[in-house]
Amino acid sequence: MNPSPAAKTPIYAGVDVGASHTKVALIDTAGKLLGHAVKKSGVDFSATADTCLNIALRMADCRPEQVIRSISTGYGRHNVTYANGNRTEIGCHASGCYFYFPEAITVIDIGGQDNKIIKLDDGGKRISFKMNRKCAAGTGAFLEEMSIRLDIPLSEMDALARQSTETINIGSYCTVFSATEVLEYIRHGKKVQDIVKGLYVSVIRRVLEMDALTEMVVMSGGVVAHNPFLVDLAEEEIGRKIHTPPFPQLAGAIGAALYARNEDIKDSE
Repeated sequence: MNPSPAAKTPIYAGVDVGASHTKVALIDTAGKLLGHAVKKSGVDFSATADTCLNIALRMADCRPEQVIRSISTGYGRHNVTYANGNRTEIGCHASGCYFYFPEAITVIDIGGQDNKIIKLDDGGKRISFKMNRKCAAGTGAFLEEMSIRLDIPLSEMDALARQSTETINIGSYCTVFSATEVLEYIRHGKKVQDIVKGLYVSVIRRVLEMDALTEMVVMSGGVVAHNPFLVDLAEEEIGRKIHTPPFPQLAGAIGAALYARNEDIKDSE
């Protein structure tokens, strides 16, 4: 029995170990995504990274020995036992988005615990970046907390927000104070759909306050992947089209895999 074409392919692994979720992406020499996996990071980052790699390998129909090089990134990047090196989240998210949009861009990455705004020139060189880690407002953790307060599954919030007929203002910068505002809106009989949309608008405004944007904007991250209505709202706020990569949640992992590929090519020259 002849091995499948994928089984003959040298592959590169990128591992993004976030505080919330771990992502693994496998690419070939052309940068084509062959396999991927996403799991909650849990309390054992190393074990989760191993599990994600195995899932991605099965999807790609590849063997572990075909992985030429692995690069890790994210909060738990030093916990990936099979990584040959690591890179910053900023560099990997920038690389992952620039691969799909090779021009001057502003990357907005909304994560579970932080937000990033990264500016790249038309050659992919980083011009500037800003990261917000001071408060959960504007992050996935904020939406998770609000879903608990509203007793609504997080997976249902995007669809609810789209049903809103009235935009209400959630003005607080603090998650605790935002929760108080939400309770007040509930007490005054506001529709849950309008409250959820108000929360989404609050997230976008917190992010957009971080920095000015260039003409071409790309949004990535797990929060964007599971809440695509955020992209629509961001477009309304800035008045122009916003782009997303094919797998927004995997942008950092794909960027890490691209680093692995590029380093291997450089070493081979």
